[in-house]
Amino acid sequence: MPAKPSARQLITAAPKRLLRQSSSWALASGVLWPLQAGLIAWVVAQWAAGTLGGAGWMAAAGFAALGIARAGADRMGARRAFAAADLAIAERRRLLLDREALRMDRRVSSADLAALLSEKLAMVGPYISRYTPAMSRTAVLPLVYLACTFYVSWIAGLILVISGPLIPVFMALVGMAAKEASERQMAQIGDMNALLIDRIAALPDILLLNAADRSRADFADKAEGLRKRTMAVLRVAFLSSTVLELFAAIGVAMVAVYTGFSLLGEITIGAWATPLTLGEGVFILLLAPEFFQPLRDLASAWHDKASADAVSAELQALAERDSPPVLGQGAPAPRLEGPARLQMRGVSLTRGGACRALPDLVVEPGESVALRGPSGVGKSTMLDLAAGLLQPESGEITVAGQPLNDDTADGWRARVAFVPQSVHVPDVTLRAFLDPHGSGADLNEALARARATDIVAGLPEGLDTHLGETGAGVSGGEARRLLLARAFLSGADVILADEPTADLDRATAAEITAALADLRAEGRTVIVATHDAALCAAMDRVVDLEAAA
Repeated sequence: MPAKPSARQLITAAPKRLLRQSSSWALASGVLWPLQAGLIAWVVAQWAAGTLGGAGWMAAAGFAALGIARAGADRMGARRAFAAADLAIAERRRLLLDREALRMDRRVSSADLAALLSEKLAMVGPYISRYTPAMSRTAVLPLVYLACTFYVSWIAGLILVISGPLIPVFMALVGMAAKEASERQMAQIGDMNALLIDRIAALPDILLLNAADRSRADFADKAEGLRKRTMAVLRVAFLSSTVLELFAAIGVAMVAVYTGFSLLGEITIGAWATPLTLGEGVFILLLAPEFFQPLRDLASAWHDKASADAVSAELQALAERDSPPVLGQGAPAPRLEGPARLQMRGVSLTRGGACRALPDLVVEPGESVALRGPSGVGKSTMLDLAAGLLQPESGEITVAGQPLNDDTADGWRARVAFVPQSVHVPDVTLRAFLDPHGSGADLNEALARARATDIVAGLPEGLDTHLGETGAGVSGGEARRLLLARAFLSGADVILADEPTADLDRATAAEITAALADLRAEGRTVIVATHDAALCAAMDRVVDLEAAA
C-alpha cells in the first residue's frame, strides 16, 4: 500500500541538512530570551529598591549584546530556511521534468504540468521556510520557557500548561478544513491553466468563429472560481489565527492577573519564595508571551502545511499513474551500429485498460512499409514501440540486430527521424530547428528535396523565423514537410511517419508522398502509419493491421 502523501516527502537530504542548521540557529535565538528577560527583571527590581546604581549600564549593555546575538541567529536561521526551500523546490522540479520527459502520457496536459512546476511547487516554499522551523521551535522553546516559569511560580506554570495544549488541539481541527480547501484551490489552479493554454492554442479559430466573448466569459468563470477557492483558504487561515490569538491572550492575561494580585498581596500562594517578588513577577510576565509565540508562529504557518500536503498528493498521483516510461535516458548517444532492420515478435501492450496483442512485423533495411488499418487498431502504437517511446509488456523488439532496451534505445533513436501527427517546435529559429547540431549542411538542398523551399520563402524572416510551439505560422502539411527536410539533413536511415498526409489537400499530400518516396529511393528504411491509398501505393509493402489482428 503506497504511503500517505506528506509534504515531508518533498524534502531530501541536502535541504534537511540546511533545515537542521536553521532550527539550531532559531533555538539558539530562543533560549537567549530568558537571559534578556532576567536582565530586565533584575533592573526593574533594583530600580524599584533604589539600589540600581551604575550596574544598570552594565545590564543594558548585556541586554543589547544578547539582542544583537539573537538578531544574528535569527538571520542565519532564516537564510538557511529559505535556502532549503529553494533547493528542495529546484530538486523536485528537476526530478519532475526528467521523469515526465521520459513518459509517453497524453493524459497529462502541458498546462497542468506547467502549473505544477511553477505555481503549485512554489507553494511548498512557505512550508519549508516557515512551518518546518516553527515546528522545531514549538517542540523545544515552550518547554524551556515553561521550566523557567515553574522555577519561579508553580501557579503561573500551571496556567501555561492548561492553556498551551488548547492551541495544538484546535490546529488539528483546523488542519482538516485547511487541507480540503487547499486541495480544491490546487485543482482550480490546474483547470485555469489548462483553459488558458487551450484558448491560446485555439486563438486563430476563436477569432475566426467570433467566439472571443465566449472565451472571455469562460476565463472569467474560472478566475472567479479560483478567487473563491483562494478566499476559502484565507478564511480558514484567518479564522485559525484569530481563535489561537484568543487562547494565547487569555493565557497571558491569566498570568498577568495572578502576578498583579500576588504583588498586591491578595494572593499569597503559588511562588516558591512567598511572597512573589517584583523581579520574579516581571520575569514570568516577560516569559508568558514568548511561551505562546512558537505556537502562534506554527498556527500562522499551518495552512502552508495544508497547501504543501495537497501538492505532495498531486505529485504522488502523477508518479503512480500507469504510464510506461520511454526506453533509454532521452540523451544524445552514438549511433547504434548494424543494419537498419526492425523486428517485432509476440509484442503486446496495455492501453486504455485493455491488453492488446500486436501483429508480428519485420522490416528489412531500405524497405518501405505502410501500416494500414482503422483508427485504434494500433498503427501509432507500433511506431511508438519502434522508436522506443513505449515499452512492450511482452514479446521482443529487435533493432539493428540487438534487443531494443534501455541500453540501445538512445543509440537507435540517433538513427531515427520521427514525423508525428502533432508537430512540436522548440523556441528556436527555423534554422536551428532544421539543423539542431549545427552540422553546417546545405539547408536549401534539404528544403528542396522535402518540397519545402516555398514554405521558407513565404515566412517573414526566412530561416530566422521563430515558429509557434505547435508550428503556428505554417500549416500542418507545411510543418510535416519541414520535418522531412530535417530528416534529410539528419542523415537518419530510419524514417517513422505517423499519418503524414492526414487532413491535407491532394496537392500537399502528393508532395509529402513524393518526399517519402525520395527517402526510400536513397536506401532509407521508411515506415508510415496511414489511411491514404496513394501513400500505401508508393510503399514497397502494405501491412493490414486489421486483417493481421
